[in-house]
Amino acid sequence: MTLANKQAQDAMRLPAEQLYRDEIEALIKEDKGAVPPGWQMSPRAVLKYITGGKAGKLDITPKYIGNRRLVEMAIATLVTDRALLLIGEPGTAKSWLSENLSAAVSGNSGLVVQGTAGTTEEQVRYSWNYAMLLANGPTPEALVRSPIMRAMESGSIARFEEISRCASEVQDALISILSEKTVSVPELGSETSARKGFSIIATANTRDRGVNEMSAALKRRFNIIVLPSPSDLETELSIVKKRVGEIAASYQLQAAPPADEALLKVVTIFRELRSGMTLDRKEKLKSPGGVISTAEAISLLTNSMALAASFGSGELTDEDLAAGLQGAIVKDDDKDKLVWKEYLDNVMKKRGSEWRGLYQACRELNE
Repeated sequence: MTLANKQAQDAMRLPAEQLYRDEIEALIKEDKGAVPPGWQMSPRAVLKYITGGKAGKLDITPKYIGNRRLVEMAIATLVTDRALLLIGEPGTAKSWLSENLSAAVSGNSGLVVQGTAGTTEEQVRYSWNYAMLLANGPTPEALVRSPIMRAMESGSIARFEEISRCASEVQDALISILSEKTVSVPELGSETSARKGFSIIATANTRDRGVNEMSAALKRRFNIIVLPSPSDLETELSIVKKRVGEIAASYQLQAAPPADEALLKVVTIFRELRSGMTLDRKEKLKSPGGVISTAEAISLLTNSMALAASFGSGELTDEDLAAGLQGAIVKDDDKDKLVWKEYLDNVMKKRGSEWRGLYQACRELNE
């Protein structure tokens, strides 16, 4: 085994273009469609990569389970010179879709600007190696290109995560880039023009709305797609089952996968608390203050599997699930504890013997 393969095998998390390398290579090999400039495969092949199918004898695993039309709209946006903004609640696969679109279109999902309150304009445009700058003045060697600038030079897709968490002046640095498709470096008297294939996929969380509202001028540079939460129980169950299996395999958790009954219970609890109503729509419920997303359900189940593997028999028990539920639902405030207690006593307790073990385990932890 080569050193590179050993490092890849030991990596906690591989980028999508490495994790699904076989699928991408198979899709490129069989692709007969028109490939846009700067892309490595046609839009139809990108769609198959995202939504799943067959490439020759190889199964292409679905990366996004949901509305296929939204994926088509996202891919069509990237064919044009418009940038793409994915908006949604936490856990609606915005970053996952962004990463996999970049991997399929450009073969590189690593050109990322992570939006935070501390993100600066230099991280969007360029900065300098100050030791070289002081020694030799502004030179091309001292220039530190941002991921966006490198994407412009290579004709690739850059990702801008959580854009609405950045200050307004940082967001506005994107306006000229998206309009002119150039970055000027006045210190060098030079200008970098974007090659064909360049685009930006940004993500924004609806929970951050109002933190740093995007300007109308910036929004006009994007085609905006809102990613919804899974529309029905079966879809959410499919997503959770698939991702839990993938993560458990990646971490080599020595625990049996959750039974369908356990998956159903967790997803039912999450959907009811998220919507504020039981699935049969007969009883209104209070929702906790924290996020009750599909991603949280996946995290809960994998954590419960780790608990069962490390300190149990390897079989997921009600006690393992209860520990995960307590942490996922009761975040940091007494109100959540009260909401969870009401759900346990008014809903779960009345669901009969099948739910009795989980109810008692949850009740003991929430005392």
